[in-house]
Parts: sequence; C-alpha cells; structure tokens
Amino acid sequence: MGRRPMCLLCLLFMAFLCLTDWLGMPLIKGNPLPDRLKSWVSRHPEASVCGEVERCTETEFSQSIYLKQACLIYKSEKVSIENVRVFLKTKERVPAGTLLVLSGTLQEVEGPRNPGEFDSRQYYACRHIYYFLKKAVIIKKSNNYSGYGQFLLDMQEKFARVLEQTTGEHAPVFSAVVLGDKSGLDTETKMRYQMAGIIHMLAISGLHISVLGMGLYQILKRVGLGIWPSGMISLVIMLQYGMMTGGSVSTMRAVCMFLLSVGAKILGRIYDMMTALSVAAILILLESPAYLYSSSFLLSFGAVLGIGAAAPALCTIAGLDRVAKGAGEKLLKAFLSSFAVQAVTLPVVLTFYGEVSVAGILLNLIVLPTVGVVLASGVGAVLTGIFCISAGRAAALPGRALLILYGKLCELAGRIPFCTWIGGQPKWWQVMAFYSVLGIILALGYLARKKDSKRKLLALGSVFLFAGGILLLAPFPSKELRVTCLDVGQGDGCVIELPEGYCFLIDGGSSNKAALGQYQLLPYLKSRGISYLDGILISHTDEDHISGVRELLEFMGKGLTTVRAGALILPGWTEKPQAYMELEKAAEKAGVKVIPGNTGDIFQAGEVKLTLLAPEKGQKGGDVNEEGMVVQLDYGEFQGLFTGDIGEKSEKLLMERLVDVDFLKVGHHGSRYSSSTAFLEKIKPETAVISCSSTNTYGHPSDETINRLEDAGAKVEYTMKSGAVTVITDGKRMRVERFKQK
Repeated sequence: MGRRPMCLLCLLFMAFLCLTDWLGMPLIKGNPLPDRLKSWVSRHPEASVCGEVERCTETEFSQSIYLKQACLIYKSEKVSIENVRVFLKTKERVPAGTLLVLSGTLQEVEGPRNPGEFDSRQYYACRHIYYFLKKAVIIKKSNNYSGYGQFLLDMQEKFARVLEQTTGEHAPVFSAVVLGDKSGLDTETKMRYQMAGIIHMLAISGLHISVLGMGLYQILKRVGLGIWPSGMISLVIMLQYGMMTGGSVSTMRAVCMFLLSVGAKILGRIYDMMTALSVAAILILLESPAYLYSSSFLLSFGAVLGIGAAAPALCTIAGLDRVAKGAGEKLLKAFLSSFAVQAVTLPVVLTFYGEVSVAGILLNLIVLPTVGVVLASGVGAVLTGIFCISAGRAAALPGRALLILYGKLCELAGRIPFCTWIGGQPKWWQVMAFYSVLGIILALGYLARKKDSKRKLLALGSVFLFAGGILLLAPFPSKELRVTCLDVGQGDGCVIELPEGYCFLIDGGSSNKAALGQYQLLPYLKSRGISYLDGILISHTDEDHISGVRELLEFMGKGLTTVRAGALILPGWTEKPQAYMELEKAAEKAGVKVIPGNTGDIFQAGEVKLTLLAPEKGQKGGDVNEEGMVVQLDYGEFQGLFTGDIGEKSEKLLMERLVDVDFLKVGHHGSRYSSSTAFLEKIKPETAVISCSSTNTYGHPSDETINRLEDAGAKVEYTMKSGAVTVITDGKRMRVERFKQK
C-alpha cells in the first residue's frame, strides 16, 4: 500500500462511506432529499416538475424520458429533486437538452418487496433518480435543445438500424456489445448468457475500450501522427463513445482507466493497473456514492481486481510467474486468470443473484480471447454498413459465426445439472470470512516468489484453503420450518422450507405482475439456496395462482435454470380446463411428474406432513375457486392451513376435517366471501396472512374479513404492507418476519 497511496486512499474512502451508511446517513442508499419534501410528495402525488431532457427511450407501447436537474414546483417555488424518470401518457418527440414542464403522478422509486428481488431503488439512486413521474403530460417545452447531445443519440439509433440490417437475428446482441443497448435482448438470451457465466460480454467493459481505444491509438501512431496527437484524438473519441453508449458504471470505469493508460504513454510514465482502478473508483463514488452497493460497480471493479491482484498470485503459486512457454502453460495461465476473476467476485455474485456459473470458468477460456472479434466485427458492420449494407453483412460474418458458437455452448451448458451453483445469499460474516481466506491465499502467492519456497506445498494449501472458503459461503442448514408468503401483487405464492432441506411451493401467480417466475419466484429460491422443489402444489388454475409456476416450468423445460422440481400436484378434477392442460404440458417438457391430488392424500417429507383436505375425488372442477385444493401442514405442534380461493360454501364442507391452526393463509386475498365466522371459530388462527396488491380493484382485503379475523384472535399480516411475510417455527414456538421491516 505504501507504494500505491491511491489504493489506500480508495479503501479509506470506501470505509468512510460504509460508516456514513451505518450511522444512518443516506449517502449510499435511501432517499437523501429533505423529509419535509418527501412528506409533501406522499400527501400530494399530483405534481408539476420541470427539468432538462437527458435522453428519451421508446418501446412499442410507451415512452419514457430521463430528466436531469429536475425541480418540483412546490408552493410557487422550485425545489430540486435531482433527476427524475418520466413516463409519458402519449408519445412525443423530445430531443436531448429540451427544457420541459410536466404534470403527473410523482411516486418514490420502490425498493424490493421479496428476498432476492432486484433492488430498483438502489439502481436508480446510482443515477440520482429517487422519483418516477407517471402518466405525465407535457405542459411547456422549449424550442432550444442540445444539438450535440441529440446528435450522439441519433447516431446510436442510426448505428442500431444498420446493425439490424447487417446482422439479422443477432442484432440485439451486437447492439449490446457495440452500443451498450440491451433493450432489444430477449429474456431467453439473457438467461442463457447468465447461466453460462458470459453475461459480462454484453456490457461495455475494459476489453471493449482497450480493443477500440488502443486499436485506434495504434492506427493513428502508424499513420505518423505521433504519441501526443494519437493519444489526444483517441482519448476524445473514447469519451464520446462512452457518452453515446449510456455511461454505465463499467463503461465509466473502463474509459477512466483508458484515459490514465494513454495519459501515461503521452507523459512517458509507467501505467499501474491497480492505481488506475483506485482512481476510477474514487471518481465514480464521488459523483454517486450509491454505486458502492451496486452489483455493476462491485462486479466491474472486482473483475479487474481479480485480473490485477489475484491472478498474478495464483500464477506465482502454480510456478507460472514467468512468460508462458507452450500451449499447455498458456492454457493453464488463462484458466487461472478466469478462475481468479470468479473467485474475487464470487461473494458479490451470490449476494445479488444467489447463484454462480461454474461453467463460466471454462467457457470464458473460449469467449474472452474471441469476444474482441465480435466487437470488431460489429464495429466493422456499422462503419461499412452506413455506406453499403452488403459490405456490412460481410464484415459481420465472423462475429455472427462466433455468436452462433456462443449460443450452442450456452445451450449445452444449460443442460448440465451443475452448470450453476445455487449457493444462496450469504450473510455478511460469511463474505468477510471468505475474503479473509482469499487474502491468505494471496499472501501465499507473495511467499511463493522466494527462491526457496515450496511451491507444491503452497499450491496444495491454497486448494484446501479455497475449498474451505467455498464451504464458508454455503448455506447452513436450519433447524426451523419457514413458510414465506411472497409479495406477488394481486395473487398468491407461498414457499415452505423444511429443516431437513425439503422445499414445497404452493401456488405462484399474479394478475398484475408480469414475468413473476423470472423476477420474484426464481430470485427468492436462489437467494435461499433452493435448487430443488420437492413439490409444487396448485390450489386452482386461475392466472393469479399459476402464471409464475407456468413460467418456472417453461424455464426448466428450456434449460434456462438449474432449479428443478420433483412433482406438480394439481387438483384431481375429472374435467380439465385449458390452463390445467397447459401446466401438465409444461411439466412434461420439464421432466416433472404430474400428480392429481384429492382429499386424504398425504405428502410426507421428513417431520413435515402435508394433507389435502380438498377437493373431493370426482369433482369436475367447474367452479375452480370452490373446488380448489386446500392443504393442511403439520410440523410438531405447529399447524398451518392454505385455503386457495375457497369461499364460505366450501368452508362449511370442510368443518369436520378442520383443526386449530397456528397459521392461516387467508383465502381469496381477504375477500368478504371467504373466512366466515364459523370457519374462523373452528380453526382459531394465531397469525393470518393476506396476499394482495394495494392497487387491486376488487376491494381486497375486505374490512368485514379483517374484523372477523381479529375477532377470532388472529394477528393479521399483509403482503401489500410488509412485502414478503415469513412465519418461522421450531414446531412449538412461532415468530413472524416482515421483509419491509428487515
């Protein structure tokens, strides 16, 4: 550290930011705007906002504007609310730099509502965005705008159109690699690349900047411009490229390090990667401290740290600290570099995604040396395609061939059972323990530099240490049963985690949240380290109970996730509606056994027993709500009841089979037609959870139902208020955790 003071300064600055967060100062997370302003906005959501257009994005159905230097017009004053994302009611051309006055509904950006869910609040806080203006209407618009800013955006759009014409079906990937625009990527492509551990190639990174920037610098030097002119021209062009591609954190880091690299060449100084990395981190965090808790920041900088610090230490331990000779040594060195990146970023990946790609260590040996060809091919397609589409298509051929290869490798990796390791979200002490072990391994690399060091012994010790570090990150078995009612909006989804490691999912659907399987169910399972569902029980086939489950089964069938399921348990109706048959078909493709369930069926897993109280055998399923599946859970002295969407009619038919329960998943989202007085008097629940959306149009939960639950002695919990609600029991005592209060 003494020889690299910027590294020490960077560590101290990051420690200072963590301290401010621990003290409750909203520099990194949360909304830093004054409390009086936040309170006023919550009471007066209909507001007027003014600001300058930074960029405009469009989809087939909507248009949004990123507004910078935005002000809330508050009691005839203009109060700064930093940046705002605006969702327009109707599409309208708005160039960059235009000054706007808009009216709409101002809503604070919401954080995650379930464990493992993407943190939108932190993502937008990095961009100084704390509010969305929805259903916005433009009141005033200036005639002046930023000609140069709009020129960059127009160029990006033009380049994207050229890529569409020259690269065909591969255009979305080329747009991501060359232009930093991922909006055109489909879900399947992103999930395949993520599983294979090569998702990083779709972000503008140091590799992209070095290929383009250093390539341009060398070309300019060869044509005789000299070091100074070549360096200055390449610096300016790379800065504009970074602005055009959206200025992501990986782009900012890469451009900053490129500037320092070329600056060192111009000044005749030695370039030090670790010092440049530290300077880039300080500059980015000074501009936006929220990046410190951002996955993109931690992964981008962690990858470079792995290459610059961990890889040399591992190579030294392996006796490869000299220039590699022969193909074998070069391959081993490349493998160790790929492994070093994975090792350094492993806790970060698990913290944010709950899983890490094992296949990525090997696949990156193919991707990293060749992705430059994809980039160069894409740039060539753009530059030649502007003048001649046929020439652009020819230039794109090498890149397209490689993307076909990457796609086949991703599909192959997805079919391997251990393509990814679902390790769950580690606790902070596990992360610290792992990095302590990694620090010891790096210290062994320093010892290996000595001539008399016993490298074989050090290598063996490093292997055992790393294996121990992996075990430290692995999820520890729990001695308690967990029932988590996920916040799925207007719908139902409950995950039952058993002490012996078994896991069941009861329902999983929503009528107002799209892609529930991708954004809520899978992230939760991965965050908890759940890679296998012993059973998925479906109460009935309404969309708000099955949409996410169907999506999950489709992912399994396509090899887009390593989460697997043993059985799909459906109501044993004699007549199957269309949705029922679609679930059966999806389960068949996923290799999941389908079991019809009727009254009296018991599913035993360790000490837990799941008993079906309904439907009666022979029921047709004409009324899917009333003839739905009802499940009783028994674990020691603890009983729970899951009632789907049954109403008072079905509750009466169940009376003889009901017992006192500790936990009730309230039927039909708290509808006034469910949870009758007689039913509640029979089961006497201690805790009752209502799953519904705060914006539903059905009037759920009903005040009548809430009063009946409270009169029966139940403590009522709501997913719309608390996010995911988890009931935890050891078979005797019970406690409740609310995600929004953690």
